[in-house]
Amino acid sequence: MSIELENLDIKEQFKEIIASEDKLQIKEFLNSLNISDVAELIYEFEDYASQIIGNMSIHRAASVFKIIDISIQKTIIQELPPFQTAELLNELPADDRTAFLGELPSEVVKELIKTLDPEERRITLSLLGYPEGSVGRLMTPDYIAVNSDWSIEEVLAHIREVGRDSETIDVIYVVNDKGEFVDDIRIREIILAPPDKIVSDIIDDRYITLNVNDDQELANQTFKMNNRVALPVVDNNNILLGIVTIDDMLWVASEEFSEDIQKIGGTEALDEPYLEIPLLRLFKKRITWLVVLFLGEMLTATAMGYFEDEIGKALVLTLFIPLIISSGGNSGSQASTLIIQAMATDEISVTDWWRVMRREILSGLLLGITLGAIGFIRVLAWAHLFPNAYGNYSMLVALVVGFALVGVVLWGSLSGSMLPIILKRLGADPAVSSAPFVATLVDVTGLIIYFSVAFVLLKGTLL
Repeated sequence: MSIELENLDIKEQFKEIIASEDKLQIKEFLNSLNISDVAELIYEFEDYASQIIGNMSIHRAASVFKIIDISIQKTIIQELPPFQTAELLNELPADDRTAFLGELPSEVVKELIKTLDPEERRITLSLLGYPEGSVGRLMTPDYIAVNSDWSIEEVLAHIREVGRDSETIDVIYVVNDKGEFVDDIRIREIILAPPDKIVSDIIDDRYITLNVNDDQELANQTFKMNNRVALPVVDNNNILLGIVTIDDMLWVASEEFSEDIQKIGGTEALDEPYLEIPLLRLFKKRITWLVVLFLGEMLTATAMGYFEDEIGKALVLTLFIPLIISSGGNSGSQASTLIIQAMATDEISVTDWWRVMRREILSGLLLGITLGAIGFIRVLAWAHLFPNAYGNYSMLVALVVGFALVGVVLWGSLSGSMLPIILKRLGADPAVSSAPFVATLVDVTGLIIYFSVAFVLLKGTLL
């Protein structure tokens, strides 16, 4: 590489080299970069994505391919020559290949499966056969397994022989003659053990396994609770089928986070990039919750119709309706978001419902009293500045607004905190008690609270 190129940043170097059309220089440049730097180039120059992947060594190309977005992966596969597509798919780790194929239409998957080597095809079809969202879709068969009656010397020889193709050598898995899982051993323990020591003498039976049919979210929680870089995956007969590594769990956590954010926003999980999802499918994902929320908001008109006489007698009450319902909705949305996040990170569980309720009663009261005091002062201040604003009953109107805010904010906090727990108890996803859903619920009930307080305090005066 020339001195001039070395003085340029990576992006500028890439522009210079790609413009030269010197394939050898392009290959050397790309293969000299860190994997993350190549990924950044792909994001910066998407039009050259397939050219970048196609000009790298196949091992490094696979390492880059598996960390870039699915939309760009699809583009690369479409644009690469068939022989390079076959090389790339065969080089990908089985779990990453399965994750990619799982995002494609079935007819495309069938064609790509044909390009795989027989052994890779068998493995991929096996992984694709497990339910979507299960641990089986994540696991890789590339692990190191040893027999419990082997010596440490035999184990080390085996690691040297097959370790290069393993997903990780940090943990070695012990099986018996039937292929049943026995235990796992950290590589540190093997290295420090005497060569003539037998594997069965150093296992401690302190292991954690995942079932191949377990939900990926359950696996994610298991990794969170245990300091492991990988976990073994077994079937119902305790046969070791593969392993799941921490990088797989980071991917799952990212996916779960995206889904929860979308649900909290009042839509179904998109399951694919926003710009890639067909417009009609995007419409279907969004319309259901919008219709539900719209029908819920129609109850607001029903509630106002119920208090039509009161509104007619004291029109001034309508001035504060937006203030009341927004305060309740905001407090409910706050509470639901906090509880959903706490449940997602295992800070609380369904059994903590009473502790949560006690905290939200106190929090709701403090928040309500604060907002109620502000609302009370605001009404009186406005009445002082504009004496005819609320007639001769400004003090009573201020009390109605103040007490109603206390009740509405308290109710919003309780509703927002309890709904996720109730849904979790019923086996539903807590994230569906989204902020819009809670806000809609509190809008309706908030009006009832507001006009009930007004009826009690203004009876015999304005009402």
